[in-house]
Amino acid sequence: MKLSNLALATWAYGSLVLVMAILIAACGYIVYHGLPLITVDFLWLYPAGMPLGVEGGIFPAIIGSILEGLLTASMAAIVCIPCALYMVYGNISRWKSECFLFTLRCMSGLPSVLIGLFGYSVLILYLGIDKSLLSASITLTVMVIPFITLRLVKVFHEFPCETYEAALNMGLSPSYIWMHMVIPSAMRDGLSSIALGAAYAMGATAPIMYTGAVLYTRSIPNITDPFMALPYHLYILVNEGYSVDLAYATAFVLMVILLCINIICRWIGGRS
Repeated sequence: MKLSNLALATWAYGSLVLVMAILIAACGYIVYHGLPLITVDFLWLYPAGMPLGVEGGIFPAIIGSILEGLLTASMAAIVCIPCALYMVYGNISRWKSECFLFTLRCMSGLPSVLIGLFGYSVLILYLGIDKSLLSASITLTVMVIPFITLRLVKVFHEFPCETYEAALNMGLSPSYIWMHMVIPSAMRDGLSSIALGAAYAMGATAPIMYTGAVLYTRSIPNITDPFMALPYHLYILVNEGYSVDLAYATAFVLMVILLCINIICRWIGGRS
């Protein structure tokens, strides 16, 4: 028995060390190759050179990615929070709950390229919406809805059932309990879930290729304009062989933005 416990502990510890080593190695490799190329001009200038992108900077791609992430997170939160609350506290039957969860798990396994094709077919071809920040964000919202909702369901399940039932017995309405008790208590983990969904969306390339991302823009985009995005810019730099070094620098900027978003959301949630 002791030998099996030791083997299990060794396996678990070794797996943890392996995962952390891979993560640190991947991030360290990007930092090592990308950080030396980070300059003020690279962060604040527009792409230039021939081919386009081998000189200048990535400022419009940074702004486009941030706007895309904020818009996607906002639309996803509007949909996912009430959906998760209803699944946890809506008094639905077990088979309906299992059906909803099964559907969300299936959706979460769809390749992003299929989500992009769906967005292109429905938004661009059928509805006639131009390729834009809005159409790309709607497509990304569809992609992250199961990702965020499943995590919010777990977060809301952590609220004590006894407290919820006691509040109902005191005559408080479910909507009041949700808004003033459940959501505030889950603020930190809920914001982290939404932030992770936004980070997932900001790192996706296939959906925005079909619905809104372009190689170059001359100005900061409006919601109805095409936009530059860091993952698509990185894809172009590597796939077309323009500059692998600048691709590392772009990846470093994207990684820092995603890390900052997660830290800020957890800080806001902790204060709340």
